[in-house]
Order: sequence, then C-alpha cells, then structure tokens
Amino acid sequence: MFSNSDTLMSKKAVVIYSGGMDSFTMLNCLRANGWELAALSFNYGQRHSKELDYAEAVCTRYEIKHHVIDLRVLNPLLQGSSLTSDVDVPEGHYSQENMKATVVPNRNMIMISIGIGYAVSLDYDHVYVAVHAGDHAIYPDCRKEFIAALSSVSQIANYRPVTVQAPFIDIDKEQILTEGAAHGLKERDYAFTWTCYNGRDKACGRCGSCVERLEAFHKTGWADPIEYEDREFYLEAIRGR
Repeated sequence: MFSNSDTLMSKKAVVIYSGGMDSFTMLNCLRANGWELAALSFNYGQRHSKELDYAEAVCTRYEIKHHVIDLRVLNPLLQGSSLTSDVDVPEGHYSQENMKATVVPNRNMIMISIGIGYAVSLDYDHVYVAVHAGDHAIYPDCRKEFIAALSSVSQIANYRPVTVQAPFIDIDKEQILTEGAAHGLKERDYAFTWTCYNGRDKACGRCGSCVERLEAFHKTGWADPIEYEDREFYLEAIRGR
C-alpha cells in the first residue's frame, strides 16, 4: 500500500493534508516508510476550519514543510454545500442520501491540482490524497475513476510527470485505523486529529463524519481519544442503515 518498490520514481510526495484521521494516518504511514514529504492544507471557507489548526500542529511537531492555501475567494462560486454555508450539516451515516448536502463542488480536483503544481515546483513525483472507500457513495471526486483520470492527466500536464496516489481508495475507515496501527500509531495519537464537520469546541458526534469515525473506532476496539457532545448517536445511526 505504501510501496518501497524501485518502480516508483522517488519517495518524495506532496500530501493533501486536511488534519483529519485519514490524512493523518496516511502522513504517518509515509513517514514510517521513509518518505520525504511536504503538506498542503486548504481553507475553503469550511465551517470546520478547526481542522487546519490540527494540521499545522502535527506538521510543526514532525517538522514537515506545510502550507495552508486560502481558497476562501472561491466560496461565493462553490455554493450548495452545508460545509460552506448556513445550511445545517446533515446528521447520520454517510450511506444516507442526505449526506450529499456536504459535497463541495469540484473540491478535490482543485486541491489536488494545486498539489500537482507544488510537486512539480519541488521536483517531487507524487501527490498523495486520503480518499477512501467510505467516501465513494457520496463524493464523486473520491472514486477510483476520478483519481485514475486525474493521475493520467497529471502525467502530461507538466514537463515533470506527477502521479496521484490514493492508497486508501479500496479500504474503509476501520481498515485505515488498522493500517495506522501496523505503522506504529496508537489510539492516543488520534487526539491530534479533527474529523467533525461542525466547528465547535467538542466534536458533535452526530454529523456523518463523526458517525463514521466513531463506528471505525468501535469496530477496531479502540477508544476514540477526542471529546464528543454525543457519543451514542452513531449506534442508532448504524442500526438504522
């Protein structure tokens, strides 16, 4: 999954790093395999911009080059998402139709494209993104077809070809935690991540992102180290699926 194969042009990558548990795991797995990394995070006007503080803290701790790209100027053009507007964030599991309200138009293409440009400027050969199988039902820009097509375009978009890597594309959040554990992460390490779509002092425990995270920790047999307003809501949500 995080190959040391000689077929890779180099072990240098730009990581699209949100500050959440998936990209945190990916970042640590790459570090554990000796990769040279630079991280990009994005402020696109998301109500949960608190995740950026976690991203900055982790990159500072690991001494990883990190930039936060301000995309808030695009916010008026990318309407319709509950993540960037006053529309309420839907509650429940990602498998539910109402979770489409959290889609930000073209978000991953914009972010990954900037990552590709940054990789070219650094003479890096890869951009890593932590999209996973649990995202497929709701987010078109988290699917295999999208990642494969964007990686193909990236090969011809610059004089330096850059591949787009999505190591978690075939696994879910539970398996991501298992992958993190295999690379030395402990449950306490995930205190340095923020997943909730609501930017309150504590994670809400009710939005799709919280429900999926709590479900993953529950199935893994780990105790999620962050504080929640409502830890039990997810049990009802997954029973009703």
